[in-house]
Amino acid sequence: MPQHSPVRRTPLDAEERARAEAGFASLVTEHLLTSGRFRVSADTPEMVDLFQGVARRVGERLGRPVVSYANGRYIVIAFSQEETAALA
Repeated sequence: MPQHSPVRRTPLDAEERARAEAGFASLVTEHLLTSGRFRVSADTPEMVDLFQGVARRVGERLGRPVVSYANGRYIVIAFSQEETAALA
């Protein structure tokens, strides 16, 4: 049986990262406004860092507190609990 080599990921350069953050920020903003949270696979430190940057951009764009939680497999971006409680 042939052995598969592990997938090698090439780190994003600064321009690719900026484009990724900008693009994902629009998607995450839409999800937060419609469902209150966004979840995506983030199984590497680079992906967690990228989506934490996205969360900061979204919070700035909306002028509302946004938080992110990562567990090594996923990252969840949502409005902060204080923000959610104030809206209730």
